[in-house]
Amino acid sequence: MAMGIAILALAHLTPLNIARAQTTTTMATAAIPLRTGSIARAEVLALSEKVADYQLVTMAAGYYPANASSDTPDPRGWVQAALFIGLSDLAEHSDKPRFQQVIFSRAEANKWELGKRLYHADDHAIGQAYLWAARHGAGDAVLKNMRSSFDKILANQSEVSLQFQKDPGVNCQVRWCWCDALFMAPAAWLEMSKVTGDERYAIFAKKEFWATTDYLYDKSEQLYFRDSRFFDQRGPKGEKIFWSRGNGWVFGGLARMIPLLSPADPDRPKLVALFKDMAARLKAIQKPDGYWAPSLLSDPATALPESSGTGFYVYGLAWGVKAGILDRANYEPAIRRGWNALTQAVHPSGKLGWVQPVSDRPDTGNFEDTQFYGVGAFLLAATAVADLNLKPAP
Repeated sequence: MAMGIAILALAHLTPLNIARAQTTTTMATAAIPLRTGSIARAEVLALSEKVADYQLVTMAAGYYPANASSDTPDPRGWVQAALFIGLSDLAEHSDKPRFQQVIFSRAEANKWELGKRLYHADDHAIGQAYLWAARHGAGDAVLKNMRSSFDKILANQSEVSLQFQKDPGVNCQVRWCWCDALFMAPAAWLEMSKVTGDERYAIFAKKEFWATTDYLYDKSEQLYFRDSRFFDQRGPKGEKIFWSRGNGWVFGGLARMIPLLSPADPDRPKLVALFKDMAARLKAIQKPDGYWAPSLLSDPATALPESSGTGFYVYGLAWGVKAGILDRANYEPAIRRGWNALTQAVHPSGKLGWVQPVSDRPDTGNFEDTQFYGVGAFLLAATAVADLNLKPAP
């Protein structure tokens, strides 16, 4: 089934309506009071379906977000892969078959192949959607091309330095030398290990994950530098620069990695400890309006909203509570504030705003700015919050 056919049922959105929605006046968000009432599963899923429908229809109609990068049109690339990872969680929660259909359609159109860059983590991310499809009816045989790519990497593993652009002739991105990579690739490698029973994939994923973490994780701040270029950079008040979406990629990646490891795996408690440390730090620096600042340690009074990093944080925190890793009473207020903030970023049409454009560092955005990966983060957050089915708070 072609992807366009799979979403023809979304007739309540038309290209004309989309164009009108894209001219909505820019608005800012004020401090958002903590919502203490129930946040019911049905309510959350209805909003997530609306946001997903808007994005799928705009994609099918050929509308790409403003400030799109050269990676955006790539159907196997990381920009769209993040959306399809979010759609896979929505497909598990929604009773609407169209979300599963569009994942299968994309995988079939891609011939179940990863991106063109063999070693690049960004080109492994779409594999997480393929693995989901394999588990939900496509069968393991469809993973043949993906496994072949991973086998080529295992046969010739890179040992280059993780220092970013140390030498113009050396590309560190043949390894996971930037923190975003920890969302893109490890979960795909770990699940491939589970599917095939071949431990080599998990061994590789854990080895490279810890190498990146040892290099980029600031233990004193319990946050990740985006890459080595930021070790010595400082913000206007002398603060270290920790990119919100970059740390969101890591935190969301941990939420996807941990369930793929057995309780007996010696790396699992280490990942859980890292996840809990990051969660505590993130809770402490959440802004009063419920968002996290684009540069996490910048002045919260002046930092604008940003929904992609916030989406990943709400996802991770809600998942952590549901998994029993995080204390519900301690973290539920942060989840509530974060989810309330995310709902404020949704236009009446279903368009998600306040998404920082494609970048590798903190930057500003506005209510009009959206991107596929922001919607993916929103869908992950929504389904995780839906699982909590929050009752009225004390």
